[in-house]
Amino acid sequence: MISRSQDLHAYFTLDEVKRIHERMAEAGVRSRSAYFRKMALDGYIVKLDMEEITEMVSLLRHSSNSLNQIAKKVNATGSPYGADIASMQARQDEIWELAKEILARLSTIQ
Repeated sequence: MISRSQDLHAYFTLDEVKRIHERMAEAGVRSRSAYFRKMALDGYIVKLDMEEITEMVSLLRHSSNSLNQIAKKVNATGSPYGADIASMQARQDEIWELAKEILARLSTIQ
């Protein structure tokens, strides 16, 4: 744990305090001290919207499970089923589209 021994003070108007709390909420930061330290040292806080990435990870997990099931069927029967292959292709297409959207949004960050 970092030991912080230096104390800095500043005074704010009521409106400024309200704006600080709004910006803390936008950044998802609860600790005022952590917020001030990050802003003073780096000048900005990056908060990523991870919803699409979480969805993509879920799709990847489902796709991986389906692939394992197809591999078991192929090993047991010697040939894959057309419907299974079509299902896997559809899932892969979904994953690629989502990945393209995420990359496009990330490319706009400056």
